[in-house]
Amino acid sequence: MMKTLFLHPPSFDGFDGGAGSRYQARREIRSFWYPTWLAQPAALVPGSKLIDAPPARIGLETVTAQARDFELCVIHTSTPSFASDVKVAQALKDANSALRIGFVGAKVAVQPTESLAQGAPIDFVARNEFDFTIKEVAEGRDLSAIDGISYRNAAGTILHNADRAVLEDMAQLPFVTEVYKRDLRIEDYFIGYLMHPYVSLYTGRGCKSRCTFCLWPQTVGGHRYRVRSPGHVAEEIRLAQKLFPEMREVFFDDDTFTDNLPRAEAIARELGKLGVTWSCNAKANVPRETLKVLKDNGLRLLLVGYESGNQQILHNIKKGMRIEVAKQFTRDCHALGIKIHGTFILGLPGETRETIEETIRFATEINPHTLQVSLAAPYPGTFLHAQALENGWLDADHAELVDDHGVQIAPLHYPHLSHTEIFDSVETFYRRFYFRAPKIASIVGEMVRSPQMMKRRLREGVEFFQFLRDRHKAA
Repeated sequence: MMKTLFLHPPSFDGFDGGAGSRYQARREIRSFWYPTWLAQPAALVPGSKLIDAPPARIGLETVTAQARDFELCVIHTSTPSFASDVKVAQALKDANSALRIGFVGAKVAVQPTESLAQGAPIDFVARNEFDFTIKEVAEGRDLSAIDGISYRNAAGTILHNADRAVLEDMAQLPFVTEVYKRDLRIEDYFIGYLMHPYVSLYTGRGCKSRCTFCLWPQTVGGHRYRVRSPGHVAEEIRLAQKLFPEMREVFFDDDTFTDNLPRAEAIARELGKLGVTWSCNAKANVPRETLKVLKDNGLRLLLVGYESGNQQILHNIKKGMRIEVAKQFTRDCHALGIKIHGTFILGLPGETRETIEETIRFATEINPHTLQVSLAAPYPGTFLHAQALENGWLDADHAELVDDHGVQIAPLHYPHLSHTEIFDSVETFYRRFYFRAPKIASIVGEMVRSPQMMKRRLREGVEFFQFLRDRHKAA
C-alpha cells in the first residue's frame, strides 16, 4: 500500500472549497464543511493521512514539508480553486519529484481531458465516485488496469479508462468519523446555523431531484438515492458520540435526506433512542406527520433550498416544487418548532428585477430562522452550465465563479439584467430580510437567553459586515 496523503489544499483565506461544499467560495460568515468526500477514501487506505488545510489554517510551506514523506497525494479540487490547486501540486512535485499526484472532485470528473492538459503536475484524475478507484491506485496497481481514471501514459498521451460501476452497497464504505478523529479537529468546523461543535456525514448518495444547477447529483453522486440502513447509520452515530463527547449536533449531508420518508422516520427513531440532536437537508414538501416524527426524535433544523419565490423560475430550473406546498411545509415547521435555514439563489434563468423582488417578499413572508443568498453558479457538468453557454449568458472572464479573494461573483447575465444588478441584489436581499424589527428582536432575544449565542452572533455580525465590504471591493 502506497503511503497516501489526502489533501484539501490551501487557497484563498477562509475559502470553503472542501470535499463537502456544494458550492465553493468564501462565505458571508467564516464556515467550513467537513471534507467528507476525501475522508471516505482515506478510511479505505490504511496508514493514510488527511490534511484539510483551510479550516486548520495550514499553509503551503507546512503542506509541502509533510508531502515529502508520501508516495501518493490525492487532492480535492473545484472549478473556482483549480488554478490555485495546480500551483500547490507543482510545489509538492518540486519538493518530492517521485510523488504521484491525483486530482478528484466534480471539476475533474466532468473535465478530465482539460484538467490534465491544464495541470502539468497532475498524473491522473479520478472520475465520478472515486472511493475504490483511489484505493486501487494506493494498492500500487498499474493505472491502465484501474476503472474510473484518466491519466497520462509514459509518452504523455492522455488516456481514459472505462467508467467505474456505481457503488450500490453503501455499507462497503467504512465510517468517516474515525478519520475525523484521527486527522481533524472538530472545533475547526463551523456552520453559522448549526450548533458548535458539530459533525456531518452522509447516510446515502444521490438525489432524485433534477435541479439544473445542483453540482453533486449531476457530476459525482447521480440521481438514484443509494442508502445505508438505519441500523448502520445509528452504529456510526453511536461511535461519533464515543469519539466526540463534545459534539452538540449531527448534520446529515445527503443531498435530500427526506427523499425516502419511511427511511428518514426509521433513522429518526434510532436517533431518538440515542438522545442525539440532529439536522439535515430537506425539500420543502415533507408532510406534517413525518415532520412530527422527526421532531419528536431529536430533529432541530432543516436546511431547505427554496431557491426562488417565483413559480416560473422554479419550473425553469426543474426544482419540482410548488410555492404553495413550500409555504404549507414552512408553516408546519414553525408550528412544530423545527428551525429552518433557507437557501435562495439569485440570477437563475428567468430572473428579472421583478422576480428578485418577489423572492425577497416570499422569504420575509415564510420567515426562516436564518437564510443564505447565493448567486447562480453554472458549474461545468451541470445542465445550467450547458444552458448558459448555449444562450450566451456566461462570459469567459466569469467562468471561475469567484474573484481573486474567493468571493462569489455573478457569472451569469441576461439582456435585461446585468452582472452588477444580480450581484448587488444579494446585499439588498440580506438587508431587507435581517434588518426588520421582528427579525432583529428575534436575534436579540436569542442572544439575551444565551451568553454563548451572544458571543457567537456578535462574531458573526462582524464577519458579515466585513464580507459586505469585501463584496463592494469585488464589484
